[in-house]
Amino acid sequence: MPLIESIARGAEDLTAWRREFHRHPELGFELPATIERVLGLLTSFGITDITTGVGRSGIVAVIEGQASGRSIGLRADMDALPIAEQTGLPYASTIAGRMHACGHDGHTTMLLGAARHLAATRNFPGRAVLIFQPAEEAGAGGQVMVKDGLIERFGIEEVYALHNYPGQVTGTFAVRPGAIMAAADEFTITIEGAGGHAAWPHNTIDPVVVAGQLIGALQTLVSRNTDPLDASVVSVTQLHCGSAWNIIPSSAVLNGTVRTLNETLRDRLEARLSHLVEGIAASFGARAVVAYHRGYPATINTPEHARVSAATAAAVVGTENVDGDARPTMGGEDFSYMLQRCPGAYALIGNGPSAELHSATFDFNDEILPVGASYFASLVERRHLAS
Repeated sequence: MPLIESIARGAEDLTAWRREFHRHPELGFELPATIERVLGLLTSFGITDITTGVGRSGIVAVIEGQASGRSIGLRADMDALPIAEQTGLPYASTIAGRMHACGHDGHTTMLLGAARHLAATRNFPGRAVLIFQPAEEAGAGGQVMVKDGLIERFGIEEVYALHNYPGQVTGTFAVRPGAIMAAADEFTITIEGAGGHAAWPHNTIDPVVVAGQLIGALQTLVSRNTDPLDASVVSVTQLHCGSAWNIIPSSAVLNGTVRTLNETLRDRLEARLSHLVEGIAASFGARAVVAYHRGYPATINTPEHARVSAATAAAVVGTENVDGDARPTMGGEDFSYMLQRCPGAYALIGNGPSAELHSATFDFNDEILPVGASYFASLVERRHLAS
């Protein structure tokens, strides 16, 4: 693959950095050791324009090119997950109950690899704005950075991000115009019935039966309330009720998620879910209350920048290894907040036949570190070619 030569030569460094991050995972916005290491490396590259504390604990580093041009944002996430690692690797997490189970250690390393190359050569017009983001995992760190003026303060004109994807062929790229990741909403349904002895169910209003009916009925939001050509997911992931084998409880709680790729369908399913739940509960003489929380919005690539992403990836790995009209996935991503404020694109890089994301046995594929770093750097160096 025609990787950037200086990045390819430094592949061993990238692997060492990535495994160091992997050994020391940190959560949310509290990333002191990660931040210290990122700052140390950026400084060692000769980068002096570094701002800390953006969006509480984000880092933004700016590299000036040799001529005027676009300000291009490149974003990597830094945080880990509260999962106990089960890989048995020699560089496994040293912190109990925490691990890099989504590959953010690799994303950070790829951006650092690009930073080293760009700072050494500066062979590009414009500015590279390197964004090291906290709290992608449920903390909406991307939104917090945007609210802290990320786009305006650093004059970012377009922004790009990259995420590893298990099961996709190692080092290949997937991107698409429009929605590439789904909106990720959460719901809690609290069912209030009337408890009693399990031997006399006719004297109760059984919330477990209501919950069972709802679990099946909620799937009609997808099968009978959604256009077959629109993607949506409704998953009930938790059911909490009861304390004994011979007692019908008085209440039950269901938790789950709704995933959609456009705001019109998102609005429709939220409204329909509440109507469905309330009506079914009432038909049993029970009462149900829905608490619906809107999470990350859909990640929507602007068409021009999706094309730039695909062309840049093709320059790195070859056209045959890039899918420029990939199928969207129903996962969620808070890079969506940056794309709401600034045009850009989010792409996926194949992690090969690895364990799934958020798995206790997941590990980032170090082979793709120089590939992703070359992609990031090429977005800056080649962007003027697409002008």
